Amino acid sequence: MKIKSQKAKLSGKIRVPGSKSHTIRALLFSSLAEGTSHIRNPLGGADCISSSRAVPLFGAKVDISNPKDWIVEGAGKNAHLPDDVVNVGNSGSLLYFMSPVAATFEGWTVFTGDESIRTRPVLHVVDALKQLGAEAYISRPEKNAPPLIIKGPVKENQTIVTDGRLSQYISGIMMAASRLNGTTHIELTDPKETPFLNMTRLWLEEMGVKLEISEDYKHIKVHGPVQMKAFDKEIPSDWEAVAFPLVAGLISDSEITIENIDYSGSQGDMAIVDVLKKLGANIIEDKEKNTLTAKHSRLSTENLPGKELHVNLSGYPDAICALAVAGCFTEGTVIIEDIGVCRKKETDRIEVMQKELEKLGAKIETGSDWFKITGNSPINSDGTKNPDWKIHGGTVESYDDHRVAMSLAVLGLGLETNESVTINNAECCAVSFPDFYNTMNKINAGFCEL
Repeated sequence: MKIKSQKAKLSGKIRVPGSKSHTIRALLFSSLAEGTSHIRNPLGGADCISSSRAVPLFGAKVDISNPKDWIVEGAGKNAHLPDDVVNVGNSGSLLYFMSPVAATFEGWTVFTGDESIRTRPVLHVVDALKQLGAEAYISRPEKNAPPLIIKGPVKENQTIVTDGRLSQYISGIMMAASRLNGTTHIELTDPKETPFLNMTRLWLEEMGVKLEISEDYKHIKVHGPVQMKAFDKEIPSDWEAVAFPLVAGLISDSEITIENIDYSGSQGDMAIVDVLKKLGANIIEDKEKNTLTAKHSRLSTENLPGKELHVNLSGYPDAICALAVAGCFTEGTVIIEDIGVCRKKETDRIEVMQKELEKLGAKIETGSDWFKITGNSPINSDGTKNPDWKIHGGTVESYDDHRVAMSLAVLGLGLETNESVTINNAECCAVSFPDFYNTMNKINAGFCEL
């Protein structure tokens, strides 16, 4: 599917879907729990659907016929080794969460997925599981990627040392450790994406698991075993999805309100609000009504030291795509740092965003773990049109990466009249934001399918 995006004046109210990160955790925990759980406001995206099909391999029963209330009859004490090959689709979270949990059972499990997943790194998972006493192998010796083959059970009271730069497999080990007798010690030499580890911590504590985690997340202890109980939980809205209408509201001639905002602090991506405010973004947070209002803003680094904004995204690297687009509309320089992990996502997002934004006139420099945008605001400080404005339309690729597709669609909304962006393979946004284009069109985005 090709989507055309062009100048628009957004207005009205919008709701984003439930959190992908929370939904996948809810499915996994409920599948292992004793009793029947209700997952309300789940994300119905492709990764979550893949998860709903995979977790029954532990012995659970999952009913997703009601899109607003998924019902899971947990396997509880009867949970068992996955009884088939686990196909995680395109979900890295499911791969990295479920493989350590599968290793708590005796026997062999095979993990595979789609073409993209079969390029995702897994040697760090293999090493961690071997330290825990499991056997673990990749099926293609020359490829650091699934299919992944593991044999449990892992041992009790083990200590593992790993870098932790990818948070998902650490979350998976924490989940697995809750099923083991004694205490599992996890020592991280270079933890990143720590807000996601905190999300897992909050889930485990809610399920009755006792943990000890140092402030820097380098030392984690998980005490088990705990027989989890069923729950009835509403999934909060997804901050990773909020980023796209938020940036759209700022760079186009707009005023929009995003409803059902999660202000609980469980999602690290909410930090993007503070980042954008440093650039002068007009954003109003109403924590009583759980809303966020974004108004068209002149973004600039003029009042910052060195006239540069340095943003460390190690805690929420998925924000790179939306923030890179905002940087293109910013008078000054935005440097996004500590994002080496972005090269190991659905795509190499550093390389991909540089390539596609440069097609549209952006000035980008990159390194192994940083991304620099030297941008211009479309308007001067006195409100007049900026003649040095450089961003223009063109045809771009999504690389089947949902965040790349949505960010480039958002960029088009801030262009000059008669300019447009055409995004190829734009349907991939369904992974995390089903019906993104129609939802945005309800606030006058004007996206159209070619």
